[in-house]
Amino acid sequence: MTVPPKTRDLHAEALATEVSALANELQALRERNAKLQSLLDVARELGARHEVNALLDSILVAAKRVTGSDRCSLFLVDHDTGMLWSKIAHGIGRGTIRVPLGQGIVGECAATAKPVVIHDAYADERFNPAIDQASGYRTRNILAVPMVDDADEVCGVIQALNKASDRPYSREDEELLLALGGVAAVALQNAFLHRDIANLFEGFVRASVYAIEARDPTTSGHSERVARLTVRVAEAVNLNPPPAYRDVHFSLNELRELRFAALLHDFGKVGVHENVLVKANKLHPEQLSVLEARFETARLGCLHHYDQRRIEVLEPAGLSEGARAAIAEIAEEQQIAFTELESFWEFVLRCNKPTVLEEGGFGRLEQFARIHYRTADGRGLPLLTADEVSSLSIPKGTLSPEERRQIESHVTHTYRFLNQIPWTRDLARVPEIAHKHHEKLNGYGYPQHLPPAEIPPQARIMMITDIYDALTARDRPYKSAVPHERALDILGFEAKDGAIDRELLDLFIESRAHEVLDEAE
Repeated sequence: MTVPPKTRDLHAEALATEVSALANELQALRERNAKLQSLLDVARELGARHEVNALLDSILVAAKRVTGSDRCSLFLVDHDTGMLWSKIAHGIGRGTIRVPLGQGIVGECAATAKPVVIHDAYADERFNPAIDQASGYRTRNILAVPMVDDADEVCGVIQALNKASDRPYSREDEELLLALGGVAAVALQNAFLHRDIANLFEGFVRASVYAIEARDPTTSGHSERVARLTVRVAEAVNLNPPPAYRDVHFSLNELRELRFAALLHDFGKVGVHENVLVKANKLHPEQLSVLEARFETARLGCLHHYDQRRIEVLEPAGLSEGARAAIAEIAEEQQIAFTELESFWEFVLRCNKPTVLEEGGFGRLEQFARIHYRTADGRGLPLLTADEVSSLSIPKGTLSPEERRQIESHVTHTYRFLNQIPWTRDLARVPEIAHKHHEKLNGYGYPQHLPPAEIPPQARIMMITDIYDALTARDRPYKSAVPHERALDILGFEAKDGAIDRELLDLFIESRAHEVLDEAE
């Protein structure tokens, strides 16, 4: 049977129409698949971002791409004030737009948690043309969707403007932007949480520094200054690494980790007895008060002794010429005794200061320790006890060996304390860095006497900055501040002895890292 030509043409036309329809449907599916794939890519990208402003930028770029829009804006909800405010809005710069919850297009979208689709903006009473008038822009159509987080709470609104090719926003656009809004809401929630955790750590560190300095106000600002110096040197390593540090580069997270370690490097001092921590002289104030009272008792005993001798002279003989000569001799002896006692007291006060006496100078203390004074009940007691002689004979500084061990224990206390904190992964080395800042490359540091290979660059930098600030900081009761150049000389001696890193010290000097302290004032 022969098919008429007209029938064949109709069949061919129908088949062509069906093929065309299938091709269009296939193209639409491909485009939808591309958008879905793009949405998945965006979800992965947003999930990896924690900085809020960068995240919001990425959300708007994705919203434009997914919906094929000319412009997009993003409003965040402030539930405390009942307002929405635009964090980013394309075409109006970084100016802020505020909208009451429930009013206008985005206000209604946020209040109802439902999308708003407007095909003709100027025909809708909810549209505010003032922004168009101010910017010279012409809004045609609008799609606004809520950003609903995993607690089913609206945290913001994404608003898309002017669909490309003058087409209206479709149901598919609405679904895709809603999906993006959900992903963005969770990513934003995580970013805010990440920021809150960072702020929490920052607040904790600040409070810890305050606690340290409250125990020893004379060192106020030391932790902050060491942190500034340490970060500045680490940044100098990034810019101009010394030969031995060519492979070292500190990321932003590592710089933050280093800053926290520097701020907290002395926290363990809260575990050191306060009378040792703030000890300005070799004798504690109460020890000096007891010794001063003992000297005063010795003076009174001396006076009583010579008065008693005068009475013994005068009673049998009266005020004869011989008695007058004897009394004059007693007065001379008394003056000599009082002068020696006063000289001894002045020497004790000089020994009590954190100064270094000439070699053998402390030997006089042993001589004076053999001097006894007489108490009211007739007993003879030494003017200086063995413990006082030992304390006053400290050759350098104010601390006895036992007290120095107590001070040095602050590094171990710091490590134990910091190890109790559940640091995030990017801050995990804070305890280790703080623990090693008093080590020395020649093995004479503390508390572990580590070999150089086990001391990381962060701790090596802090060795230098901690010493520098301790030397140049304002006068303290137990030491005077030294000038910048003198501090560098002392650090140079440390490097010559192999205690600190010569290359890092040179970088500290060449980069003029100390100027960061002037910038902070």
